[in-house]
Amino acid sequence: MRLLYIDIDTLRADHLGCYGYLRRASPNIDQLAADAMLFEGVYASDTPCLPSRTALLTGQFGIRNGVVNHGGTDADPVIDGPLRQFHSRLDLYSFPNRLKQAGLHTVTVSSFAQRHSAFHWHAGFDETYNVGKYGMETADEVYALAADWLRRRGREDDWFLHVHLWDPHTPYRAAAAYGQPFADAPAPAWLTEQVRARHWQACGPHSAQEGRGFAPNEYDRVHYPRQPQEMVDMAAVRAMFDGYDTGVLVADECVGRLLELLGQLGVEADTAVMISSDHGETLGELNVYCDHQTADEHTTHVPLILKWPGLGAGRRRALHYQFDVTASLLELLGQSVPDSWDGQSFAASLRAGTDMGRDHLVVSQGAWTCQRGVRFDNWLLIYTLHDGYHLFDDVMLFDLGNDPHEQHDLAAARPDVSGRALTLLTQWYSRMIPHLARGRDPLGNVILEGGPYHVRGELAAYLQRLRATGRSEQAELLRAKYPSAA
Repeated sequence: MRLLYIDIDTLRADHLGCYGYLRRASPNIDQLAADAMLFEGVYASDTPCLPSRTALLTGQFGIRNGVVNHGGTDADPVIDGPLRQFHSRLDLYSFPNRLKQAGLHTVTVSSFAQRHSAFHWHAGFDETYNVGKYGMETADEVYALAADWLRRRGREDDWFLHVHLWDPHTPYRAAAAYGQPFADAPAPAWLTEQVRARHWQACGPHSAQEGRGFAPNEYDRVHYPRQPQEMVDMAAVRAMFDGYDTGVLVADECVGRLLELLGQLGVEADTAVMISSDHGETLGELNVYCDHQTADEHTTHVPLILKWPGLGAGRRRALHYQFDVTASLLELLGQSVPDSWDGQSFAASLRAGTDMGRDHLVVSQGAWTCQRGVRFDNWLLIYTLHDGYHLFDDVMLFDLGNDPHEQHDLAAARPDVSGRALTLLTQWYSRMIPHLARGRDPLGNVILEGGPYHVRGELAAYLQRLRATGRSEQAELLRAKYPSAA
């Protein structure tokens, strides 16, 4: 078996044509999806980047593997301690190691470990390749390494190749040579001037007046012209969508080149191909522009397309964690899923042409906010422990069927649904208690250490900016809510 996993960072499912997007940003991915399984309900259990890929590697929730943040204690996985054997549990039970047990030679082309000092990512890989630009490399540079490996080894049998593309990730930075490919394409209609104007008066990093963190970034303004700094008008909003979608288009072109190369090598027909992401992106939802800060739908929902020889194509609509998919891959390869994993295989239903999933999911965010989300039916409840200075309500509820961009909080209007979701969250947490990383809830420890990594130490200066930009009311609310940080 040959398995190619194309991992496109920060890829929103609903900005792909195969998921219904009207702009033509992903023709190669769409063509693959037409002959593959397209999963509509796959979610990263933990976001953003470092927690997500650690969950994928370990098959475990961040509350168990210990990684929920981008800094502090909970940016590193738990260690075995005195019970550690010659090979650690992280190595023995990692996803690539289990692929090795199935007889696959494992390879990763990614700068993820370098960017996040996440060298546990290498556990179980036989070969690792790094462009060396901390995630700022282009798809062309990644393709050069991946294509070189494929030309040398691709005709061999039994390999797993992970290829990591960063191009949609902020700052949006597609080369000038791409021009303006979406100049004549309508922008998503939901983000109106009324929505933008309301956001303009609110607060938080990457909100409408702070499109690159806690204040406009002059370096980025000069070097990344596709990345708007402030959503001062609808032209800036359009620039955001165009900049992001052009990054998707760049990655999609690389996907096409990789698939073409498989054909040139004569192995396309019997190579399994998976395309997914570590998380999505909020493009204005919850007043977060050009980032991935919340446990909301558009950050935690990931596309997942799987072409597997012998399995039929079509849409799969059930709810799954991303590590349920990797558990299923292990079982399709004849391997058992490690007992330490939270991932549950649904390979039997895939073989039967059906899709049996979970009735609800619990997802988390710990690097910009501390939140847990509960996803079930058409609903998403977000429970906030630390709002990352956005002044979110502690409990928010959204009907994604009627409100896919999370504009109307129904927590007060639908206490029945909120109560059900909070019960599901409590039950999930109770199941996790015996397995808590380092004996305590990692999100609770993140708060004790000063909050999510990306907002630590930022509040005092941000309060001054809020007052200077006519938002003194928000400044006072934040100062009252976080007196020790102000």
